[in-house]
Amino acid sequence: MAKVTVVGIGPGSLEDMTARARRAIEEATAVVGYQTYLKLIEPLLSGKEVFSSGMRKEEERCRLAVKMAADGKNTAVVSSGDAGIYGMAGLVLDIIVKLDEGSRPDFDCIPGVSAVNAAAAALGAPLMHDFAVISLSDLMTPWEKIARRLEAAAAADFVIALYNPKSKGRPENIERAKEILIGHRSPDTPVGIVTGATRSGEIRQVAALKNFTEREINMFSLVIVGNSQTYVADNYMITPRGYDY
Repeated sequence: MAKVTVVGIGPGSLEDMTARARRAIEEATAVVGYQTYLKLIEPLLSGKEVFSSGMRKEEERCRLAVKMAADGKNTAVVSSGDAGIYGMAGLVLDIIVKLDEGSRPDFDCIPGVSAVNAAAAALGAPLMHDFAVISLSDLMTPWEKIARRLEAAAAADFVIALYNPKSKGRPENIERAKEILIGHRSPDTPVGIVTGATRSGEIRQVAALKNFTEREINMFSLVIVGNSQTYVADNYMITPRGYDY
């Protein structure tokens, strides 16, 4: 039986794909993925069977990939960033383990540079100490649970990275998050916003907690909120690790 490989292609630039990720795609017979992400790796898809679809078709794509692998095709499922961080690895594996044991294709997961890594690098060094990653999308997680996680992370003084910060369908969530965060830390706490990290047209902004939502933020943005020690120098965010020098 063939193998289904979930591949983290990184934040967008082909230069930020790992060698293992490239090799997995090159060796695949078929490639399945969200159409926007497949466009990012178009030069690697020549001669392959490609299946693409739009947003909210994740389960359909993953089930197809598992079936293709079960039918004997080495299949790669493309996931942006790291496949195991808000990616497709969990859904693919969940589908596989629920199959009868004799009909399960082999599984592999290739890690990639996540959006939080790419955004942090663009901003300088904001993740040098403990941090939390929270998605503001309430499509599959109730807002009440997201709010509790924000409260806990803010109270514990974690640096906080926010995925899916704002969309046309939920423009208010980033404002709600700001109100929670500002209840636990200074209004002048540095906040970094990176949109389209590593991609052509990358936008990098540094603001203060009290007014960062006035900046341009969309679904291609990642927001990093500093902790009580984070500071800005030369327009870079720096979170000290605590070295004594």
